[in-house]
Amino acid sequence: MVEKMTDYKDLIVWQKSMELARIIYRLTSRFPRDEVFGLTNQIRRAVVSIPSNIAEGFGRGSDREFIHFLRIAKGSAAEVETQILISEDLHYVSPDDAQTALSLCDEILRMLGTMIVKIGKRIGK
Repeated sequence: MVEKMTDYKDLIVWQKSMELARIIYRLTSRFPRDEVFGLTNQIRRAVVSIPSNIAEGFGRGSDREFIHFLRIAKGSAAEVETQILISEDLHYVSPDDAQTALSLCDEILRMLGTMIVKIGKRIGK
C-alpha cells in the first residue's frame, strides 16, 4: 500500500513549479523597464499561481477540491507557456532560455494532467 503524502512540498510537480518560478523571475529581471506593469507582472503572477494553487488544493484536504485547484494551476501553466512564447517573439528572452522554461512548463502541464486523471479515477470522477 502506498502511503498518502502529508506535505505538498513533497510533490514533484510542486517542486518543479517552484523551479519554474525561479527561472521566470530571473528571466523577467532582464525585461525592459517599460514592461514592469505589463508582461513582467503578468508572467510573474501566473507562474506564482502554479505552486500556490497546488499547495492550496492539497491543503484543502478533499480530492475534489484538490482537482479543482490542480486545474487552476494547469491553466496558469498554459498561461505562462504562452507568455514565454510572447517574450521570445519580442526578443526579451533568448531561444535557449525560452526552450529551457518551455520544456519545464510542458513537463509541469503533463504532470498536472496526469494527477487530475489519477485523482479523478480514485474518486470516480
